[in-house]
Amino acid sequence: MPNENILSAELSESDLAALKDAIQLFKDKLPFLVNLTPKERRAYPKMGDKSTAFVYKALDYAKYKEVLVPAYLNVDEFEKDLKLVKSLKALAREINMLAEGLDDTAMLAGSEAYKSALVFYRSVGSARKLNVPGVDSIYEDLRDSFPTKRKSGKRKEEEAVVGE
Repeated sequence: MPNENILSAELSESDLAALKDAIQLFKDKLPFLVNLTPKERRAYPKMGDKSTAFVYKALDYAKYKEVLVPAYLNVDEFEKDLKLVKSLKALAREINMLAEGLDDTAMLAGSEAYKSALVFYRSVGSARKLNVPGVDSIYEDLRDSFPTKRKSGKRKEEEAVVGE
């Protein structure tokens, strides 16, 4: 299989800086974000897809049947929380799709870089077998950082070099 590159892209330092600034803008505009511990996340009741209709209906009734609202329930805060949920969920969907694209693209670029490194490593191994001067130190340096375990006394990458 040839060493095909599916992805060919670059991210300039200025674009990277601009994107980091955009992320900082999100942080600046959302200073109220919280980080819950796993225990806290389990402790709070959750508003999911099924309970969303219930929450919206309860707010509507609370706004229009004030006589039923207990004195300790702040309907304005209730409505404010619900509006915030709607806004944050919309942002989260967009950011989650972006994060998925970032992760997938980074994985693909990493895969392509790793395949290129393997091609080069195999080439160095072949050159070493042919006693090309100066390749032993390159081969040993790459071999020492090769991310694999020994297999029956031989390193897997040495078998790969010999086998291909």
